[in-house]
Amino acid sequence: MDVVVRTYTGKGSKELLSLLEQRKADVETLMRAVKGFESYTLARSSDGEGGMSMTVCQDKAGAEESVRVAKDWIAKNAANISVDAPKVSAGSIIIHATKH
Repeated sequence: MDVVVRTYTGKGSKELLSLLEQRKADVETLMRAVKGFESYTLARSSDGEGGMSMTVCQDKAGAEESVRVAKDWIAKNAANISVDAPKVSAGSIIIHATKH
């Protein structure tokens, strides 16, 4: 499995996270449509000014696709928010633990 983390800080991040929260159902539907999708998490940073998203997919292709669809969604739905580009980190998962 592969993971991609997008970290949003700086200009417009707080507003973008608020929009993503308001459009939660749309974002969930979008991410679930990515081939090989496993999970998606969106979290605010402790200072409330930014946040991060983490997408887990079955392979690197899915993780890369999640970056593309996230970027496209932001371009189409948050064009009025001037936001700094996120820092994108990706890699192969070593341990993936869930409650069940």
